[in-house]
Amino acid sequence: MGISYKRVLLKLSGEAMAGEKQFGLDYNVVQDICASIKKCVDAGAEIAIVVGGGNFWRGRSGGEMDRTRADHMGMLATVINSLALADAFEKLDVPVRVQTALPMQAIAEPYIRNRAVRHLQKGRVVVFGAGTGNPFFSTDTAAALRAAEIDADIVFKATNVDGVFDKDPNTNPDAVKYDCVYFKDVLEKDLKVMDSTAAALCKDTNIPILVFNVRDPENIYRAINGEVIGTIVK
Repeated sequence: MGISYKRVLLKLSGEAMAGEKQFGLDYNVVQDICASIKKCVDAGAEIAIVVGGGNFWRGRSGGEMDRTRADHMGMLATVINSLALADAFEKLDVPVRVQTALPMQAIAEPYIRNRAVRHLQKGRVVVFGAGTGNPFFSTDTAAALRAAEIDADIVFKATNVDGVFDKDPNTNPDAVKYDCVYFKDVLEKDLKVMDSTAAALCKDTNIPILVFNVRDPENIYRAINGEVIGTIVK
C-alpha cells in the first residue's frame, strides 16, 4: 500500500523536542522523531518541517520586553531547534537542508521557495527556521504559509495532545475529542488547533490539517500511511 500524502508540511512544536524535560532539548526524543520521519522519506514522502521554539523562548512571554524584540528572540530559538533536527537527520544518513527566514549564511541557507521545492524533489528533508521572519506571526502561521508556498498536500501538526477537543483536555477530564472538524467551526468556536491567522490561511488555500500526538513519534509514519489518528481539519 502506498503513502497517502506525497508532500507534507510537518509543524513540530518546540515542547515536543524537550520531551519530559519541558525545557531545552532531549536529544533522544529528537532522534526518535527524526527516525520516524526517515521512514516516511524512505517510503517516498517529501517532508518539510516548521519547528517552534517554545522549549526555549516564547515571544508573548517576554513580559515588559518590546514585542518585536521578544519575537525575534523566539525566531532564534526555532533556529536552535532546526539545527538540532538537522544534526539528528545527518546521523541517520537522511539528506537535510535548513533554510531560515532571517539571513544566517554561516549556518543555514536563506529561505528560497524554488530551492526548497527542488530539495524536496531530490528527497531531502527541508527544515524551515525563524518562522516567517516577521514579528507578531506565530510558527503555526509560518507552517500554513510554507505549506501553501511549497504546494503541500497537508499540514501535520505534531503536538502533545491527541487531537482537537471541545475544551482543554489537560484541565477538563470530560473534554470530547473530534475525529473531524471543519475550518468554519475552528474559527467560530475558537478551537485551539492553530492560531486564527494560520487556520484562516489553510482554509483559504484549501490545505487540510491533521493534529496528532507526537509523544509517540511513530504517529508521523502512521499519518503518512493514512491510518486514522488524531483529528483532521478540513
